[in-house]
Amino acid sequence: MAEFDIIELEGQRRVRMRIADESVRAEAGAMSHMSGQVEIFTPPPSPGAVMASLLSDEPMIRPRYHGTGEVLLEASFGGYHVFDVDGEPWVLERGAYWASDGRVKLGVHREPFSASFWAGDGLVNFQTKVSGRGRVVLNAPGPVEEVRLDNSRIAVEGKLVIARTLGLTYTVKRPTRSLLGYYLSREAMVRSFSGTGRVLICVTPFWSERLFKAVETRPRW
Repeated sequence: MAEFDIIELEGQRRVRMRIADESVRAEAGAMSHMSGQVEIFTPPPSPGAVMASLLSDEPMIRPRYHGTGEVLLEASFGGYHVFDVDGEPWVLERGAYWASDGRVKLGVHREPFSASFWAGDGLVNFQTKVSGRGRVVLNAPGPVEEVRLDNSRIAVEGKLVIARTLGLTYTVKRPTRSLLGYYLSREAMVRSFSGTGRVLICVTPFWSERLFKAVETRPRW
């Protein structure tokens, strides 16, 4: 099985993928360098991938790396999160996909029309869907928390949920019951996820975390 490591050097993080006669995928243009007997393959995109790319920011092609060796992806001041897909499909927020095991299948998921409209994502919103079995790496701006729902609901403001299991119901609604309460609360529309499944939430970016620590530890004169 391919190995995925998050390594850090001078404040920057990067993903290292180690393969032994197997394949991995990565976001188009994400490679920094590779070593060993590794070749890059770019299979033609499916019609669904072409349509999704035309209507969103998702790329048509995500290259495959096959062979034995190491592949290092570009560094970032943000962070990455590795999780396992174990048969249940996941929906990833735009720009969240970074790399995955070659056994993981990549597809396209279209969000409900009403949810896309009220969330400000346009009339049609396509997301990346991952399924099968294997590891997936997310490009996350900060630490990631997993929340499990058991026939329950969670509501978040903005695009804090960077991944969710496909079985959850996704809607966008007011955070209050009444329209007056909505205006008085000064809260934005919230994204609601309900049912039984898992969501990955990214709240605090790494750069904010470092800034807060720097403020806390600076000398007090």
